[in-house]
Amino acid sequence: MRNKIEIDIHIMDLSVKYLGLTLKNPVIVGSSGLTNSVEKIKELEKHGAAAVVLKSLFEEQILFQADNAHANNDYDYPEAADYIKAYAKDSAIADYLSLIKDAKKEVNIPVIASINCVTTGEWVSFAKKFEEAGADAIELNISLLPSNIEVDSATNEKKYFDIIDAVKKTVNIPVALKMSHFSAGLSNLIQKLSWTKQIDAFVLFNRYYNPDIDINTLKITSSGVFSTPEDISQSLRWVAILADKIKVDIAASTGVHDADGVIKQLLAGAGAVQVVSTLYKHGASHLETLIKGLEEWMTKNNYKSIEDFKGKVNYESADNAVAFDRVQFMKYFGGIE
Repeated sequence: MRNKIEIDIHIMDLSVKYLGLTLKNPVIVGSSGLTNSVEKIKELEKHGAAAVVLKSLFEEQILFQADNAHANNDYDYPEAADYIKAYAKDSAIADYLSLIKDAKKEVNIPVIASINCVTTGEWVSFAKKFEEAGADAIELNISLLPSNIEVDSATNEKKYFDIIDAVKKTVNIPVALKMSHFSAGLSNLIQKLSWTKQIDAFVLFNRYYNPDIDINTLKITSSGVFSTPEDISQSLRWVAILADKIKVDIAASTGVHDADGVIKQLLAGAGAVQVVSTLYKHGASHLETLIKGLEEWMTKNNYKSIEDFKGKVNYESADNAVAFDRVQFMKYFGGIE
């Protein structure tokens, strides 16, 4: 029996298509400090990562460094100010471009560049440099928190369309949109974004910095940085609801800590999953545990490929799909009168 299982695993096809790329399995290491050096990326590949999303370059970081360089210098002629600001911007991305180039030389898995942005500013021109450096795709991490009481939802959500349009005018490589779940009409928004034909994948969702308050010092602090397995529910719900409704790849992000989490997201309809927190907690070798667990579950259930079960429990296919719509506890489930 042992030999039979080993043979089944050997012929099992874990490959998936994501962003037009063929990945050897559905497990991607998400943008984080885990992907900020070639050595770390090589280690992730060794343990089974199918692709990596590089640590994000922040739009505000680029602009801050450029403005800082300008503010801290006096110039004898006007052109000097423009020169210093331009130099600072170029310097801010030089290391990032080197990381892309060097990683592409050292690993055989896709390397996806990432930029965290909220405007269509000057940084857009850098997207072309990512492509020229060899990035296989770009993930736009657009973090929109609708906190400004003067800005309506339509104005906020238009930023997605504007940024995507600006970037797609400069690059030919695939572009993924890692987005916020904050929207009164999230399904409709994602559908309209997919209709633009400018987005090759959605990553659901951003994980935000979560503030807390220290009641002793009265200072604003950060709550837990890492996700927990319980955090999977939000992305799982929306992956399941959207998987059959949009014709664009979906990667699930946040809360995937074990093989069960990977399997759940694939059953819901995700084409790939991104993991970060669990690798911080357990190390790069935990990737092997995730992949082995997926293989063993597939063997147990006689699945030979991801396509055999992908989306089997999404909104359109599940027997009790209404559960994905439920936002209130039923009386008997809540257990509270």
